[in-house]
Amino acid sequence: MASSKGSWAALALLLFAALASTAVNGDHKLSARYYDETCPNVQRVVRAVMAYKVASEPAVAPALLRLFFHDCFVNGCDGSVLLDGTHFSESEKDALPNASLRGFEVIDEIKSVLEHDCPATVSCADVLALASRDAVAMLGGPAWSMPLGRMDSRTADRDAADNLPSPHDNYTSLVSTFRERGLDARDMTALSGAHTVGMASCVNYRARVYCSDGDTNIDPSFAETRRQSCPAGDNEDGGMAPFDEQTPMTFDNAYYKDLIARRGLLSSDQALYGSGGRQDDLVEMYSRDGKKFAKDFAKAMVKMGNIRPSKGTTVEVRLNCKMVN
Repeated sequence: MASSKGSWAALALLLFAALASTAVNGDHKLSARYYDETCPNVQRVVRAVMAYKVASEPAVAPALLRLFFHDCFVNGCDGSVLLDGTHFSESEKDALPNASLRGFEVIDEIKSVLEHDCPATVSCADVLALASRDAVAMLGGPAWSMPLGRMDSRTADRDAADNLPSPHDNYTSLVSTFRERGLDARDMTALSGAHTVGMASCVNYRARVYCSDGDTNIDPSFAETRRQSCPAGDNEDGGMAPFDEQTPMTFDNAYYKDLIARRGLLSSDQALYGSGGRQDDLVEMYSRDGKKFAKDFAKAMVKMGNIRPSKGTTVEVRLNCKMVN
């Protein structure tokens, strides 16, 4: 009996150690082999669930890519965007730029399988990072080795989420926003290529297609086409439009060809081309060389995925991605 009690005590201590929160200290290194011993099937599980979900609903793939971006740009890649609000804390999901985010249920399903296979081991932040990587590959884009070992924040920051990059930002604002997160203009231009897939709502491109925000760098026929599903009035409902009309669900370099043709859907898209100089050269290179774009995109995704929470942020491995332990 005493031996049984001792076993239970040891198990309780192990569980406590697994769930215990800690603080980011800057010393922890990410590694693609982080789970080789503790959860060797993690990548297979993520890929299998993603394949099933994308097969039944392809739009999930670009949604998860966007979800990863919105997570990393608010206090680093810490899974904070996945947290639901409580009586004591607001949720980043409720911030205006995050109102149309989708794909949370896919992360929850992957996490549920992993909790069965290797409890209290794989962070929600890592699940999201791997899902976004696989989403790109399933759309025909590049694959890459994703460094792992992120932890989940116990807090969210709705105010910071309200200040995510805007679809109306100009080039200077975009460069500044990315630089604050350790990403340069080349990273920004490559990551913006994620808009080669997916859709945007009328409210985000209305000002551009009606030139009401001063953005006149737009192909007139493209503007007219987009106006047909996007009424002028701010109180009018509008439809969704693809970022790239030609191959809206294929991860390719068509986005950059659209920019050169002045057919970028958002003002922040078109801001990447048209001012001349090295920035235009970069867009033109990606429009000609899809392999170079794919290589730079993968590199920039790894770099963005390495954005860490602020030093001192309390982190853990959540058992449920929607709530802290």
